[in-house]
Order: sequence, then structure tokens, then C-alpha cells
Amino acid sequence: MDELLADRVRVLLTGLPGLSEKRMFGGLCFLVNGNMACGVTNKDEVMLRVGPERYRELLAKHEAREMDFTGRPMKGFLFIDPDGMDVEELAAWLEPAVDFASSLPAK
Repeated sequence: MDELLADRVRVLLTGLPGLSEKRMFGGLCFLVNGNMACGVTNKDEVMLRVGPERYRELLAKHEAREMDFTGRPMKGFLFIDPDGMDVEELAAWLEPAVDFASSLPAK
């Protein structure tokens, strides 16, 4: 896992109420009130849990692809390749994931 990428995500999420980190999906995930929002995989991609409402819209962007750990796409989850993204672009991708996780009941 790219620790520098994890640090980039961590910095962007700093100060978010209810934020925690957990090793899962072969990488590091960031949770909001116990609900996964995003993470960094061992393949140096960012995974996003954006939920069903925004999934198709965000999947249509060229940086995104379906999250398919098991060979089947996981509904509401995306992978993005953050290579070459500046801080604002990465923050814009994290926003819908944080919004979705924040909308769920706390665990």
C-alpha cells in the first residue's frame, strides 16, 4: 500500500467528526462513525463508497471504474486512480464518499 497516498487521504479527512481508520479489503479504510467512506488499496488505488444514488454519475467519469474485488462489481463502490490528481481533485472524489458514510446510522 502506498503510505504517501494514505497520508494524502488522511490529511484531507483530518478534523472530520467520527473519523477512524481500519485495515480491511487488503488496504487501509477510513470510516465515518463506523461506516466505511473510502480507502487505499494495496494496488495504490483509492476505493470510494458513494452509495447507489451517485454511483452511475460518478462511474461515468474517466478516472473511475467499478470496484470488483471478487470478480463481481460491488454496488455503490468505485475505484479511482489518483495518480496525477492534485489536492482539489482528490478532495472532490472523497466528498461524495464522506457524504454517503455520514448519511448512514452510526455503528
